[in-house]
Amino acid sequence: MVTASDAIEIEADVERVYDYLDDPYNHAEVTPSLSDVRDVEPLENGGKRLSFTYEMAGAGIDGELVQTIAEPTERMTFDMHGPLDGEIDLEFEAIKNGTRLTYTGRYEVPGNVLSKVADPFVRRYNERELRTMLENVKTRLELED
Repeated sequence: MVTASDAIEIEADVERVYDYLDDPYNHAEVTPSLSDVRDVEPLENGGKRLSFTYEMAGAGIDGELVQTIAEPTERMTFDMHGPLDGEIDLEFEAIKNGTRLTYTGRYEVPGNVLSKVADPFVRRYNERELRTMLENVKTRLELED
């Protein structure tokens, strides 16, 4: 399992940050390799189920996200299914000047031998993607003010 986690402080209130990321189409706007979000369905728990396409090494990877936790202004957790399985966890914390957003991704790299070779690459790739996504959310929300 590969885990990547990072956090950023955003000068926007926690409700605004949560609401922005509660719209799955906004994830495609701020996540560099997320090229498509589709088939969004609301779930009884307040979360969503959706299909996505993620571009990695020039190839499109299709998968599904199911939001297992939807705690407004506090937390979103998604189970990811497809060629890459894992979990994405977003935590929102109100701070003095806005919101601290923490993103943690846990991913299973398929194949025993491949995973030993790919783990460092996947970890670095995910860390860069995660940092860029957080910076894009910050820029998007702070520029709207």
